[in-house]
Order: sequence, then structure tokens, then C-alpha cells
Amino acid sequence: GNLLVLPLSAVLVLLWARASNTPYTSLGFATPRSWVLTAIIGVLSGIAFKLAMKAVVMPLLGADPVNVRYHYITGNAAALPGILYAVVIGAGFGEETVFRSFLFERLGRLLGSGHGARTAIVLVTAMLFALAHYPDQGVPGMEQAAVTGMVFGGIYACTGQIWLPMIMHAAFDVTAVGVIYRGWEADIAHWFFP
Repeated sequence: GNLLVLPLSAVLVLLWARASNTPYTSLGFATPRSWVLTAIIGVLSGIAFKLAMKAVVMPLLGADPVNVRYHYITGNAAALPGILYAVVIGAGFGEETVFRSFLFERLGRLLGSGHGARTAIVLVTAMLFALAHYPDQGVPGMEQAAVTGMVFGGIYACTGQIWLPMIMHAAFDVTAVGVIYRGWEADIAHWFFP
């Protein structure tokens, strides 16, 4: 399913860009000033963002401390290669290329590049991102995707570069996998709210 669809969707976006003579830079694929700094900031902020979502935001939204949909990962080393591929390549690369790079470029052509247009694009793409998570993760996954979509979209709207949201997204999801694998979900979800 999604293991192939998301990376293929991203590849199709890149092929579309080439065929339509859309510069990759207009999709956010511009070289950052520092790859090392972008990677460090992306990884650290992705980890911190996931922990904040798990410990503060999701409890405030009434989410179950344990993500039942992905509970099968807990202690399941055999599941790790597939799920890590899914979150790094499928989500980090695939979702960011589709929901940020492609949709921002297309909606930007439609709505313009002003502050109001960029705000609308962040909100629309976050809503679409949330809806895309409903079939697999239900309402809690949709709520989390709405928040992350606004954050990743906001970063992309401000920087015009996809690398930071892409690295953040991958780090966010790898952290989620690690937390579930180690069985730490309930503990983290109760750091601030007993």
C-alpha cells in the first residue's frame, strides 16, 4: 500500500517537474546554506516536536496514550525495517514532496505568493494532510497530522526549502517508532498530565 504509493507519488512529482519545466527549486529543492546545520536542526527539532506532541498536545486533545494502530511495533524487531522505511522514505520524503513541495507550488500558482495566500496554503495543505491520515490512523492521527502539517507547512512557507521539514518529519516519525518500540508511549504521554 503506502510503502510504494508515497515514494512513487514523490517520484511522479519530480518527473512532472521535469516534464513541465518547473524548476526543482520552486518545489523547495534548493541547496541549504549548510547541510550539516540543516540536518542537525532537523533531527533535534523533529525529536523535540514528537516528544512535545506526545507529552502535551495529544493528551490535551484527549488521545489514547497508546497508539493502538501501531502497537504491534512494541518490542517487535522484525517490524522495524519496514516501518522505518515507511516513515523515512514514505513519510519524510514522500509526504513532504507531495503535501509541501507539490501542493505549495500548485496552490501558489493559483492563489499567489502574498502573506494571506501563503497562510491559506498552509491551512489547506495541513487539512489535506490530516484527511490523508484518517483512513489509517483515525481521529487522533488526523489531529496529529493537522498540527504537524501546519508546523511543517509553516516552516516550508517561511523558508521556501523542503529539506528542513523533510528531515524534521523523518526524525519525528523515527522518534515515534522508537518510543512505540521501547514501550514508552504511556510514560511520555503522562509526563505532564497524570
